[in-house]
Amino acid sequence: MPRAGQLLETAFPRLQFVRFPMTNTTTSGSYIPFHVPDIGEEEINEVVDTLRSGWVTTGPRTERFESDFREYIGCRHALAVNSGTAGLHLALAACGIGPGDEVITTPLTFCATATVILHVGATPVLADVDADGNIDPASIAARITPRTAAIIPVHLAGKPCNMDAIWELARRHNLRVIEDAAHAVEARYGSLTMGSPLGQSDAVAFSFYATKNMTTGEGGMVVTNDKLLDQNMRSLCLHGISRDAWSRYKQNGNWFYQVLSPGFKYNMSDIQSAIGIHQLRKLERLASRRRELVELYREELGNVAQLELPEDCTEGRHSWHLFIVRLNLDKLTIDRREFIDELNKAGVGTSVHFIPIPLHPYFARWANLSCNHCPRALALYERILSLPLYPSLTNGQIKDISDRVKQIVETHTRTTRRRRSAKQFSVAAL
Repeated sequence: MPRAGQLLETAFPRLQFVRFPMTNTTTSGSYIPFHVPDIGEEEINEVVDTLRSGWVTTGPRTERFESDFREYIGCRHALAVNSGTAGLHLALAACGIGPGDEVITTPLTFCATATVILHVGATPVLADVDADGNIDPASIAARITPRTAAIIPVHLAGKPCNMDAIWELARRHNLRVIEDAAHAVEARYGSLTMGSPLGQSDAVAFSFYATKNMTTGEGGMVVTNDKLLDQNMRSLCLHGISRDAWSRYKQNGNWFYQVLSPGFKYNMSDIQSAIGIHQLRKLERLASRRRELVELYREELGNVAQLELPEDCTEGRHSWHLFIVRLNLDKLTIDRREFIDELNKAGVGTSVHFIPIPLHPYFARWANLSCNHCPRALALYERILSLPLYPSLTNGQIKDISDRVKQIVETHTRTTRRRRSAKQFSVAAL
């Protein structure tokens, strides 16, 4: 019998099912996309089995995915949701954060981190970033007021924030801590997983979006070690219906349910969970490959004075969701936008992580408040760009990307331009 992947290819002939072997072959001259998800036959087979099972919404595979994730993290409770954003929103709502409250977070994040604060009726307050791009605990401390109710640190690119300092502030001021670990599913803070019972955060939200280190297409997980918080999030996740409402459709399930609060529609489907089960199983292997690729980048670009490469963790483990380089613009004759344009012309996909929250038109009303001034984040934004980093990249592709970066640097180095100008001037003078 044909395999499930072959069945899908037969059923959907216009879709491209591409395999990306981890070889050292080079792709010189071809376009290298910013990201390609690592989807294998295991995920495809599980999705097909799910479709054939007749149970496609939240059900037994979602329950298994939650159980597997709990075991991986070592946490007590894990709730599968349809996005990392949903996980953050549920955690805030279940913690009772609402109108009149302030929530401190970072300006250097995707807009979802700030919008979930608005969704619960609270006010976002932006603390500036530290040298590594993560939220600065000293800036958090300066932003705390009697209205502050929670802190949402974001582990940018997969490098853990200084959680000890953040937890100490939370204890001192009786604040909730909800971690945005969208980039950090396999990261470690010291020896702790994100969401470990030995940590002091109320909840941790992960994202399984298409570009993340593990994906379910769309999806996420929110974990906690607080039983009551988990119960509240589970109820809110599915219209405020009593806990584990999906089980009413099982054999011998009870049809009766009660709506306990005006909840949301944030549950993850079994189709998504079918992918997640196998993504989680290969996560450590994929994480190892990411570290290998980072070291290759360091070998190729480490001596380029016009670039600053991201630093690894001194303790713990970086998940290397992103490889964010910083341009030393004082050494270049082009700005970041022009550098990205040049890379695109050279066939390298890039992105920027992130456009700071105050620069988005919707958030302009908060940008001018003194409590939201973030000069370090804004200055950093002008210099950053993310290079491709995903497990199916080959060693040869990393070399190609690096060569194209170095070619742009060589063409647009400021000192080179000055020397040429001086030479031209001396010739003219003769």
